Amino acid sequence: MLKWAIIFAVVALVAGLFGFTGIAAGAAGIAKILFVLFLVVAAVMVVLALMGGKAISDSMK
Repeated sequence: MLKWAIIFAVVALVAGLFGFTGIAAGAAGIAKILFVLFLVVAAVMVVLALMGGKAISDSMK
């Protein structure tokens, strides 16, 4: 997901450089959505990993 967000950000920059403002705005919007989605998924995975680690350490006692 982060890979696609970076790709869309680069497309937006290139399109903006050449004056295609509509395409640049669309690509930038998609990049923002994908980046936020990446952050949410990453945060959920960190929380699940911490909870799973705690459950494993509690069962070892």
